[in-house]
Amino acid sequence: MLRTEGAMPWRERSPVDLRVQFISEYQSGLWSMTELTAQYGISRKTGYKWVERSEIGGVAALLDQSRRPHAQPTATDRALVDALVTVRRRHPRWGAKKLLVLARRQDPGADWPSRSTVCDLLRREGLIVPRPRRPRGPHSSHALSPIAGPNDTWTTDFKGEFRTGDRRYCYPLTLRDGFSRYVLRCDALLSRSYALTRRGFERSFAEFGLPLRIRSDNGGPFAGPGLGRLSRLNVWWMRLGIIPERIGLGRPEQNGSHEQFHRVLKAETTRPPAATARGQQRRFRAFCREYNDVRPHESLQDQPPARHYHASARRLPARLPPLVYPGHVEVRLVSSAGCISWRGTPIFLTEVLNGEHIALEEVADGLWTLSFASVILGRFDERTRTITALPLLGTRS
Repeated sequence: MLRTEGAMPWRERSPVDLRVQFISEYQSGLWSMTELTAQYGISRKTGYKWVERSEIGGVAALLDQSRRPHAQPTATDRALVDALVTVRRRHPRWGAKKLLVLARRQDPGADWPSRSTVCDLLRREGLIVPRPRRPRGPHSSHALSPIAGPNDTWTTDFKGEFRTGDRRYCYPLTLRDGFSRYVLRCDALLSRSYALTRRGFERSFAEFGLPLRIRSDNGGPFAGPGLGRLSRLNVWWMRLGIIPERIGLGRPEQNGSHEQFHRVLKAETTRPPAATARGQQRRFRAFCREYNDVRPHESLQDQPPARHYHASARRLPARLPPLVYPGHVEVRLVSSAGCISWRGTPIFLTEVLNGEHIALEEVADGLWTLSFASVILGRFDERTRTITALPLLGTRS
C-alpha cells in the first residue's frame, strides 16, 4: 500500500539515514521511483543517482562527496614547485619575483607559473610569514640631487651595531652606488672612528674611483655640529672634489634603498652573528658577491647590480690637489681655532676646517657667499658678522 504521510522530514534525520531508507524502500518493489521521489521531495535524477551509488559502493557511497575536481589540468607541475621551494630555501628572504627570475635563468624552457601563483605556493608550503605594515611618515620637502648614472651619488651608512660571538661590538660600514645599487663596501669595523671610516673610503676610492656626491644621514662621522654640519670626513671628500649630501633630519626614508639593503644584510648575515669580527667580515663578503652578481633587483629589470655598474673615470690622486679659487674672490685661511679674520674681526666657522682656505664672493652689498673647494657653505653678512648655513651644493663642476 502506498504511504500516505506527507513529505519526508529530511532535517530531522541525517542525510545518510534518509538515503539508506530511500534505497531500502525502492528495492522492496512496493513503490515506483516517481512515487518515492515525490514522497522524499527529491528529483528522479537524484533518486537514480543514490540507487546507482548504492549498487556500486554500498552505504559508504551515500556520504556527501567533495565537489573538488579529481584532476587539475592547470596545476603547476610538482617538479617546478620543488625547484622553486629549493631556491626559496636557499634564499629564504627572496620574494616570488626574484625566485622566478633565478629559476628562469636555470631553466628558460620550463613552464614556470605566474608571480601570484608562486606566492600561493610559498604560502601553502609555509615559506611566507606575513609582516605587519609600517606606517609611512609624512612627506619631506628636503630636496636631494637626482641620480642619472653610475657614480653620480654613492650612499653610505652604518648599520646598527651588534656583538659578535666573542662579545666585541661590530659596526658595519656600508657603501653603495645609488644608481646601480652595487655594493662597493661592507666592512665589519670595530668602531665608528674617523680613522677607520676614512680607511674604508680610501680603499673604495682606490678601487672604484671618485663619485660626484656621497649621500649620508646626519650622524657621525658623516656630519658634525658646526657650520654646514661639516665633519673631518666631509672636508676630505670636498678636497677630492666630492660633494657631501645629507638626507633630512629624521628622514631615513629619503635613503630608503639603502635602508632596505640594511634589512636584507641584517637578515642574511647577522642572525645569529659570527663568532668573531673576522668571521663576520667573511659573511659580508660572501653576501656582497651574491647581492652584486646574482640577486635580481626589481628596479634594474630583475638584473643584478653588477650589470649596471662601472668604475668612475675620476681616479683617486696620490696627493690632495691644491685648492684653486677664481681671482675675484676673497680667500681666507681658517685658523686653528676655526676662525677667519674679516676686517680685523675673528669670525668663527668650524674647527674641522682648521688650516684650510675658504673663499668669499660678494653677491650683494655687504653679503657674501662663503664656499670651500667647490661647495657653497653659507651666506656671510658683514654688517651683522653672521653666517647663515645653506644646503651643501656644488658651485662648479
